[in-house]
Amino acid sequence: MRHGERHRTERIGWLRAAVLGANDGIVSTASLVLGVAAAGADPKAVLVSGVAGLVAGAMSMAAGEYVSVSSQSDTERADLSRESGELASAPEQEQAELAEIYVRRGLDKELASTVAVQLMEHDALGAHARDELGISETSTARPIQAAFASAGTFSVGASLPLLVVLLLPASSLMWTVPGSSLLFLALLGSLAAKTGGAPVLVAAARVTFWGALAMALTAGVGALFGVAT
Repeated sequence: MRHGERHRTERIGWLRAAVLGANDGIVSTASLVLGVAAAGADPKAVLVSGVAGLVAGAMSMAAGEYVSVSSQSDTERADLSRESGELASAPEQEQAELAEIYVRRGLDKELASTVAVQLMEHDALGAHARDELGISETSTARPIQAAFASAGTFSVGASLPLLVVLLLPASSLMWTVPGSSLLFLALLGSLAAKTGGAPVLVAAARVTFWGALAMALTAGVGALFGVAT
């Protein structure tokens, strides 16, 4: 039975994917919009490029997260399968191995042996997965969850600069898009830090710095190679 106390580490899996997705959505879409606008494109082309970037980016995030996390999941399953075979063929050796792990963590040999025996009687594979392989319920790879979290939050993040393009005059995009996007990024960093229990100012400064750099470089490329209409 799980105890009632909740820890922030339980949020690591979905929080990482969500923050990554939303951050990429804001930065990539705002940068794309700025680059196209700086090249002298008309407002309709700017909007179409932003929408295309949203769709392509969301699918790319979903596919990338699913593939990468699936690779982690495959590795975990392979390790668990190997460990299950070793438990079946050499349980005494595996028990001694588990006891040695507890000795290295600070238990005396007698207590470590007792703990290893009792844990293996309760759930041998679970004990070795957690204490030998480092696989726990918190860290277990969840490809589908990661894919949907990244795609969904990317879409939400990408829609924010697109709303600015839709609602504000085209003549103001070169300063309203980056200004609002930096604000969105600061709010995202603050929210993620608060959820994860990290310093808010550090997180907000980190995401806004890299977002500003990305938008500045993309706008510069658009202005350099674009042809004003």
